[in-house]
Amino acid sequence: MPRLAFFTFAILRAPRQHPDSASFLAAIDPTNAAAERAEGFLDQSRVDPDTGRHTWGEPVLPSFVAPDDAPQVTRSLSLWQDLETVFAYAYGGQHAESLRQRKAWFRPPEWPSYVAWWVGETHQPTWAEAVEKLERLHTVGSTPEAFTFKQAFDAEGRPTELERHRVKRIVEGNGKR
Repeated sequence: MPRLAFFTFAILRAPRQHPDSASFLAAIDPTNAAAERAEGFLDQSRVDPDTGRHTWGEPVLPSFVAPDDAPQVTRSLSLWQDLETVFAYAYGGQHAESLRQRKAWFRPPEWPSYVAWWVGETHQPTWAEAVEKLERLHTVGSTPEAFTFKQAFDAEGRPTELERHRVKRIVEGNGKR
């Protein structure tokens, strides 16, 4: 059964050590914990606390990011059951609260802040693959290979729309978890 890979990307306005970044850093663990409790969440790349290495390959930077901006880059890579479950997580609950702070925390993006794409049941996305998808979306727009919620595709590559009533039910259920 296909799964949905989801990659988010932003650049902090201030260095991580700056007080302006403190509330963002404090929100990371609760937001990740909310994802892990959310309906449809399957897995996410993590940093091994012993080695400091990422579980889904080494992160790379998109070509549009200046090397000096690398320390302020923040990103996530996760797998979800479908569009509705990741949308419900992204725009409901803890993550939605964080999204309301994005203008304070992140530079205004000149690129997409996220990308979604379908992967096979056994495929493990990598950071390099995620950056490739983000760059593709930035360059050519939504396609079955890399898309947004506004111009989404189903696992067979057909244009699709979110089932809003299902999203609402999932958001409500996630709030009880």
